[in-house]
Amino acid sequence: MIGKLYLGVDGGQSSTKALVGNSQGEILGRGLGGPCNHARLGEGRAKLEKALSEAIGQALVPLGITLAEARFHRICVGMSGGPDDKREIIQRLIHADSYDVTTDAHVALHGAVDSGAGAVVIAGTGSIALSRGGQGRIWRAGGWGYAFGDEGSAFDIARLSLRASLAAEEGWGPSTLLRAALLAATQSGSANQLLHRWYAGEFSRDQTANWSGLVDEAAVVGDAVAESILDGAGKSLAELAATAARMALLPAGNAKICPIGGAFASGRVKQSFSRSLVELLGIKPATPAALPTEGALRAATEGILLSQT
Repeated sequence: MIGKLYLGVDGGQSSTKALVGNSQGEILGRGLGGPCNHARLGEGRAKLEKALSEAIGQALVPLGITLAEARFHRICVGMSGGPDDKREIIQRLIHADSYDVTTDAHVALHGAVDSGAGAVVIAGTGSIALSRGGQGRIWRAGGWGYAFGDEGSAFDIARLSLRASLAAEEGWGPSTLLRAALLAATQSGSANQLLHRWYAGEFSRDQTANWSGLVDEAAVVGDAVAESILDGAGKSLAELAATAARMALLPAGNAKICPIGGAFASGRVKQSFSRSLVELLGIKPATPAALPTEGALRAATEGILLSQT
């Protein structure tokens, strides 16, 4: 007999991860699905359903049951882009006695610092910082999307690389290896052509964000423009984290601030973030206690409603 099942999900702009566990907190299965973000339009709803079905379905394979057959006691689902346009879809797709649908930042914070005080700065396709003070209140800095924010994110790094390539091509910016790298990666004849292709919708935000890897490669071989972009990304993320920490009145010099997300895979971004955090708050980044999916599963198992914090 399986007993009561619990589900934790971290749904992001790049991927969706799921963990299934039991009442003892043991992980019984893991699953991975595609990206899920905004779900107001039909295409977004279909993408969300597919991502959740893939991730949770994989996590249930070791138990020998399907998503349609599964009944969870409690679930906690953290979603990029906010939970409001996804709650109805999740409740229809997943059978559970209790639902907690919140943001991916909330489950990341809970995984990183558990129920204590601290902060996370998340930098994947987008970026946001979240903090919790001694009274349990949650504070937020950033997370305003690719058009108005997401400083230091993979998308922002890629956006700045295309901008630098355009500047180099037109002669009002320094020469950079980024231009040739972007043209080769996208099979474009010029940076101007690539720009028009982007505006025409040929490249998704996820595809664009993947170009950030080209910036890291150029920086490794000493391209000054690429180095400047990555240094700026790390500094921007540290400023987000410091802002969230100050909002929560976390003690300077002794606050737990955890970096999370794919943008920190860049050694240059990580170094710049660490250096800037020391300059701003006098502390070094901390290692998260657990991954966001583990934070979501733990919240479900313990009956903690992250959406109410």
